[in-house]
Amino acid sequence: MTEIHLSEQDLTFIEEQVADGRYRNAEEVIAAGLRLLGSEEGEIQELRHLIQQGIDDIDAGRAITFESAEDLTKHILMMAEERKNATASAENVVRGAGRSSRHV
Repeated sequence: MTEIHLSEQDLTFIEEQVADGRYRNAEEVIAAGLRLLGSEEGEIQELRHLIQQGIDDIDAGRAITFESAEDLTKHILMMAEERKNATASAENVVRGAGRSSRHV
């Protein structure tokens, strides 16, 4: 196994997490930190992908310009509302798919 050297600050943090009862031992604290790091790396990769997608859209002429920040805000709010409505509709369809209707 690889030996790992930690700073006093890191050791103190780990000890505090265990003492507070959040984790049973140092290994759990380190494992949680690594999971968080992995999750953040995944989010960074997704953001890079979305940024590149935006750059590609701009290069291909698929962009919207706005006259003011207010117009941009209105557009964003409209898109958020449309997304919310689409999600609600999809959830209703899924809920309805599990129901059977019988006429008596």
